[in-house]
Amino acid sequence: MRPACVVVMGVSGTGKSTVGRLLADRLGIPFADADDLHSPADIAKMSAGIALTDEDRAPWLAAVGRWLHDRMVETTGGVIACSALKRSYREILRAAAPEVCFVHLTAEREELIERMTGRRGHYMPVSLVDSQLRILEPLDAAERGVVLHTDRPPEFLAEKAAALLHRQNTG
Repeated sequence: MRPACVVVMGVSGTGKSTVGRLLADRLGIPFADADDLHSPADIAKMSAGIALTDEDRAPWLAAVGRWLHDRMVETTGGVIACSALKRSYREILRAAAPEVCFVHLTAEREELIERMTGRRGHYMPVSLVDSQLRILEPLDAAERGVVLHTDRPPEFLAEKAAALLHRQNTG
């Protein structure tokens, strides 16, 4: 079985980076955080509390897609933490890596606000949670992936995601 290419997705504050790192460790494959692929202009915009447009996101999504494509070509697999909020964004990622699986982390708005309020050293302000929730399009039945609520510890979520991905890849 070839190593998976996985996107741990969801709005800011769901724990994508934490769960993604743990999942990559469990699967023994590389991890990346799509936040690191944003341009300085996009980071400045978000830091100022301004939501990115689809036009702003296009080069970033292309970079995320390249990262996934490279992991697929190298046959290493990989896990990347990326919001991937809209189906159209996920279609861009699937075009780059057709076998990509999505792990959609979900949480209640109040929980997200609480997590983001306590977070330090991240450019995404709490004020953008509502804009992300507004544009979020959950996975549909035609999209390969799983949905996990973040009411459990990150270690549990990573283990559950690994088991579900294994089942999807072997079933």
